[in-house]
Amino acid sequence: MQSDIYRLPPNLPLPENDGAAAHLSGMEIPDFTLESSLGPVKLRDFGVLYIYPRTGRPGRDTAPGWDQIPGARGCTPESCGFRDAVSDFQQFSLSVAGVSAQTLDDQKEFAQRNRISFPVIADPERRLGAALLLPTFEVEGQILYKRLTLVARAGRIVKVFYPVFPPDKHAQEVLAWLRSLP
Repeated sequence: MQSDIYRLPPNLPLPENDGAAAHLSGMEIPDFTLESSLGPVKLRDFGVLYIYPRTGRPGRDTAPGWDQIPGARGCTPESCGFRDAVSDFQQFSLSVAGVSAQTLDDQKEFAQRNRISFPVIADPERRLGAALLLPTFEVEGQILYKRLTLVARAGRIVKVFYPVFPPDKHAQEVLAWLRSLP
């Protein structure tokens, strides 16, 4: 079913906190490099890693039942929210990157189409997920990341946002948390 990938439909099911990210606070971001829309990047170089299932493309159908999967819908609005707030994160000396299990070609297309200035990282082998035991779900035979955000300082996770809802307001939620710090 085709829908407007830039807007969230009403009555999306709320994702529940299943505890699958409770272990992440205090862990270190893995010290490895992945490909991104801007070339190879070291994960530890980023202070904010927002992790999402997958972005859509205009004119392409979503997976059957996609909107009924709690937390699945909203990757494009979430990414555009971070895009629009990237300078706000820089005020906190935090660089931003998005991560999904999509292919590099998908990430490059998405970043170009949406003028994303920061790296959109391709992790189709789910290396980050394996290293941190990130929560996932399966749809149409694909294993995708559940939506979450990691805030790190000096490579160590200091804050985990999970579950994330609504995704289109999430960048502002992260910024509000940063502003609340002493």
